[in-house]
Amino acid sequence: MNTLQSVRRVRNAVKWMRRNYRVILIVLVFIFVAILAFGFEAQASAMLAMALPGVIVDGTDGGKHVVTEPLTTDLTREASPSLLLNEIDQQIVKIRPMATPLDQLSRYGGGKHAGSMIVDYYNVDTKPTSTLLSESYTEGDGVSAGGGTPKVRLTTENDDIFDASDTILVQGVQGYEADGTTPSESELVLYVAGRDVSNGLMVMAVNGKTVNGVPGCVPSLEEGVTLIRMGRAASELDVQSPQFEALPHKQQNYCQIFKMQVEQSTLQRLSNKEVGWSMSDQEEAAIYDMRLGMEKSFLFGVKNRLWDPAKKEHIMLTGGIWRQAGKQFDYTDSGFTREKIVELMREAFTGNSGSKRKVLIGGSRLMGYLSNLDYDRVVMSRESVSKWGIDFTEIRSKFGTLYLLLSEVFDECGMSECGLVLDPDYIQKYVHVPFSTEALNLKSSGLRNTDALVLTEASCLVLRYPKAHMRIVRR
Repeated sequence: MNTLQSVRRVRNAVKWMRRNYRVILIVLVFIFVAILAFGFEAQASAMLAMALPGVIVDGTDGGKHVVTEPLTTDLTREASPSLLLNEIDQQIVKIRPMATPLDQLSRYGGGKHAGSMIVDYYNVDTKPTSTLLSESYTEGDGVSAGGGTPKVRLTTENDDIFDASDTILVQGVQGYEADGTTPSESELVLYVAGRDVSNGLMVMAVNGKTVNGVPGCVPSLEEGVTLIRMGRAASELDVQSPQFEALPHKQQNYCQIFKMQVEQSTLQRLSNKEVGWSMSDQEEAAIYDMRLGMEKSFLFGVKNRLWDPAKKEHIMLTGGIWRQAGKQFDYTDSGFTREKIVELMREAFTGNSGSKRKVLIGGSRLMGYLSNLDYDRVVMSRESVSKWGIDFTEIRSKFGTLYLLLSEVFDECGMSECGLVLDPDYIQKYVHVPFSTEALNLKSSGLRNTDALVLTEASCLVLRYPKAHMRIVRR
């Protein structure tokens, strides 16, 4: 019954549509025209909004509202100048980087945030590998023909770097062949049988000499001979070895608050000028001058805390890295020769396990000495290479590569003949307050009718591995 009723309803609906199809077409056309009209109105509104400038309207509680245009960074800076942060550091690295190479290197390496103005840091040095014999030894002293390899006692300037089972290479002293009488082409090697805390080392000769019929004796050794620590040698049944421990050495530096203020009066800003000189130009000049001052403090500053009775507070001063360097290379009044530059490269790249690419910044006289050298295939010089946003002159040798750059800071500090070899991998900058600008509202405070900006950074520089860096000093 329900099915028959449904069929009848469908048939009646079809008949009604056939009779009134004209009315239905008119309604459909009207709906289509209305949709088109609505879309045109929306598009026109959007075009009108694009044509009209953005309008900033004050809110009821002091807020700002933008109408007739999407919110953009320009409108945001106009309505709320302090909302968006400026990427100051990117601007800094572009301002005359060649004049402040140390500051430039530290910024490219990235500063490490310091939660305090006082920075404590730790250095781990490598265990010394060589020392000198402090007392001469005469062959046969203390040796008896009791069987086995004879043991003798040696005293060095630093017995602590040796442990039982270490082997020692005696530099410049020939060893002997198996017969104990024929000098060998190999240098003498010793084995540390034991160490007495107060009486030196007990050693046996690996390739020793036959003395008074006793084979394997240690030959005579002069005071001052170099002893080089080599690898340990254990016996078959040894399951233990003397312990090795390394503890870091704690050091400290202070962050210094560097500031620079730029001001421009309102009349100065409104006055016509013959050339374009704005607040931005003054800010750039101030940043350059501030970086120069920071460069000198990072190099030659003295770590200290001063009490200012007028301000009734302490002033923190950072320590420079000139005295933090763990090595020093001296040269004489005659300047540099080819042999001297090879010696400099050897000192800079050996004995510290540092990088094979280092930076040498120095004064004009030092750079003049290095420029006057005749380079060859052993020590080669290239015109220019760009690193860390700086153009360097490159010197290559078998020991490593040095990037040379003139630093007029050395000249200004009376050190035109000095320089500093730096390993960029072991320079660490600690930043307590990142470099930033702050606008001072001196008009509202009633001080003076000027626009003012203050540039601020609180930071310090440290050398994490002192022996990877070297001072160059003329004596």
